Amino acid sequence: MATQTVLQKLEILADAAKYDASCASSGTAKRTSMGGKGIGSTEGMGICHAYAPDGRCISLLKILLTNHCVFDCHYCVNRKSSNVARARFTPQEVVDLTLSFYRRNYIEGLFLSSGIVKNSNHTMEQLVEVARILREEHDFRGYIHLKTIPEADAEIVHQAGLYADRVSINVELPTDSGLTRLAPDKDARQIEGAMGRVKSDISELKDARKRFKHAPRFAPAGQSTQMIVGADAATDADIVGKASRLYDNFRLRRVYYSAFSPIPDASAVLPLKRPPLIREHRLYQSDWLMRFYGYKPAEVMQATEADGNLPLDIDPKLAWALKFREQFPIDVNRATKEQLLRVPGLGVKAVGKILASRRHRNLRLDDVARLTLSVTKVRPFICTVDWRPVMLTDRADLRSLLAPKTEQLELFTA
Repeated sequence: MATQTVLQKLEILADAAKYDASCASSGTAKRTSMGGKGIGSTEGMGICHAYAPDGRCISLLKILLTNHCVFDCHYCVNRKSSNVARARFTPQEVVDLTLSFYRRNYIEGLFLSSGIVKNSNHTMEQLVEVARILREEHDFRGYIHLKTIPEADAEIVHQAGLYADRVSINVELPTDSGLTRLAPDKDARQIEGAMGRVKSDISELKDARKRFKHAPRFAPAGQSTQMIVGADAATDADIVGKASRLYDNFRLRRVYYSAFSPIPDASAVLPLKRPPLIREHRLYQSDWLMRFYGYKPAEVMQATEADGNLPLDIDPKLAWALKFREQFPIDVNRATKEQLLRVPGLGVKAVGKILASRRHRNLRLDDVARLTLSVTKVRPFICTVDWRPVMLTDRADLRSLLAPKTEQLELFTA
């Protein structure tokens, strides 16, 4: 077989990494090389191929160490039975690429995952070696996210956390039955056991740093995970319940959702087409409701329809409000913060401004309109000094009135 160039490997292994969505760089400790020491920085933290709050486009070098794999997960394009082009980096090649891209200002850090080559321990050691070389030999102070392997020895995974800003272990699928069916080489208890050990290491070393100034950091940006949506029969209610348990049990920073995408030479047990991308978006919205709006998982599940899935035409917050109309309308001049956060169309910032403004005067509908993108969505659920919805809240066609209007675009319009 002809020897591959680094560029050819990069083309294969960057493409192979695109299915992993859990590559955010938020929450890490701030480090910088502005003082003339080291290379890199974690300033300007963000998500791969995304825009930061200040409008900057930022990115991580997101690649696999190798797409060779001894596992045969049905949903994975890199499974051992898949007929795809294979490539493998050495740790030094990944280091050289990271430094080269950083010096060209292409990236702010590295997201590194891998297929399982030889065995789990060998692969995990190679991933750790990349991070070790960057940190110890090049004093690299940029962001590093390592995807860890639950089947690897705990000590090797521990070493990963000492070098990386964030570590992650994918739970892959929302249900144990789905994992057993589609990923026969993986075990749900083993995955959660590894996540539990990472949680303990983070807690122990965080406590040690309070007592000892030079105690090492361990994954200061925490751990995250990812679930594939639509590869099995799991409903959105199943996914929301699983995400909630993961947050509670392992103190995860994020649970990411990745809509299943059909792959070459797909297994017969997989769906023939991907789920609507809007389903992935609705799950992220439900995740936001639990993390920032005070909704309990059971309440988010109440927003689902008869099939257990969240509606696609409206967001979960509106879906919940329509099901529990007896909670509305609420008076924006008297309601608690928790009640205001339940109003469709009001975000966290808008609620904060309402609470601050009403200390000085009673709010009118126009005042609320200036704080939200769509007062039309808010009106049926609130009262102000000059507005009461009367029968609007109870209208049978309220959902159709508030659902975003779909529009068929024409290809050749002027």
